[in-house]
Amino acid sequence: MKQIKFIFFLILTTQILFAQKTVVNEYSIIDKKVLQIPDSLTKTTGGIASYITENFKTDKDKSRAIFIWIASNIRYDIDNMFAMNFYEKKEDKIAKPLKTRKGICENYASLFTDICLKSGMKSFVIEGYTKQNGKVDTIPHAWCAVLLDGSWFLFDPTWGSGYVNEGKFFKKINNQYYKVNPSSLIKSHMPFDYLWQFLNYPVTNQEFYQGKTQQNKTKIFFDFKDSIQLYEKQNHIDQLISSAYRVEKNGVKNSLVFDRLQHLKLEIENEKQTKTVNLYNLVVIDYNEGIIRFNDFINYRNKQFTPNKTDSEIQTMIDISDNKLKEAKNKLGQISNADANTTNMIMQVAKSIDDAIIHVNEQEDWLKVYFSKGKSGRKSMFYERKSTLFGIPLN
Repeated sequence: MKQIKFIFFLILTTQILFAQKTVVNEYSIIDKKVLQIPDSLTKTTGGIASYITENFKTDKDKSRAIFIWIASNIRYDIDNMFAMNFYEKKEDKIAKPLKTRKGICENYASLFTDICLKSGMKSFVIEGYTKQNGKVDTIPHAWCAVLLDGSWFLFDPTWGSGYVNEGKFFKKINNQYYKVNPSSLIKSHMPFDYLWQFLNYPVTNQEFYQGKTQQNKTKIFFDFKDSIQLYEKQNHIDQLISSAYRVEKNGVKNSLVFDRLQHLKLEIENEKQTKTVNLYNLVVIDYNEGIIRFNDFINYRNKQFTPNKTDSEIQTMIDISDNKLKEAKNKLGQISNADANTTNMIMQVAKSIDDAIIHVNEQEDWLKVYFSKGKSGRKSMFYERKSTLFGIPLN
């Protein structure tokens, strides 16, 4: 009997050990359902999002479904792994993996974020660089952030889809990169802009290299939540300026950070120039409209205000001209830090606007006198010298 009991104990122990090694996928129900999505819906992010929102109710379940669908269906594009282009159009980054079922990190991240947004979740693509096995990579990387129940979590659908070994991609779902706490992912993923660390005590590039990624509360507290809210309210050029400040402040440790900073500065200058050109063009449009309206008034006055209009209608004619010229002058005042050529053009237009306003004011004064007179007095005013047209519109 003792021998039988001993054998039974061994068998029981073996079964327990085997049970301990079994990995339970807590997301199996979600994973199974999302992988049943009809192929016809996977041609666009809108189609995928419609299936997600119909079949999953919580943001947590939605984010899992999106993560596992991408990780399961998109293969890493080994042939183009070094062809990173963060500045490619977002639409192209998304269209490629849907069409070819292949992509690199920027495709994975853009696809994930776009589906999240269309599924009703707040999400951002994060760009930076990484560290693997204690060594900092020499190519940039992109991953994602999603706001779930008021807290930010990080996702890397690229690393979550498999791994590269000896030039080959091996597909293997890795849940280590699903819904990661920011304080954990900072050990391997460093954003160019520390805003996207989602940490109150951001890690510098130097500390990342040294592996010192724990929260150092002796630093100045950084309210990243308020900063993100401010970022969302800023216009594009202010977003670029604030991002460039943070990138530079965190230390230009490697060529990847340097390239990002230089690109930000270049984009800022391009945006400023574009804003200047757009404003100048609006100034010219308003000025031209003001001149056209003024000349309409002069022509009407020289015809002794025939056919008849009410005093209010006549006043409106000159008011429109006056308002357009003032709008042009106001917009011109918003242009700053223009180059020498643009500055010269601005000075010429400014003089034209001021001259036109003087002529408009003269006509406004004439109208005040005209409106104050009776019928015969008004008629006599037309026998004064005729008024001439003012200038010509600008090209």
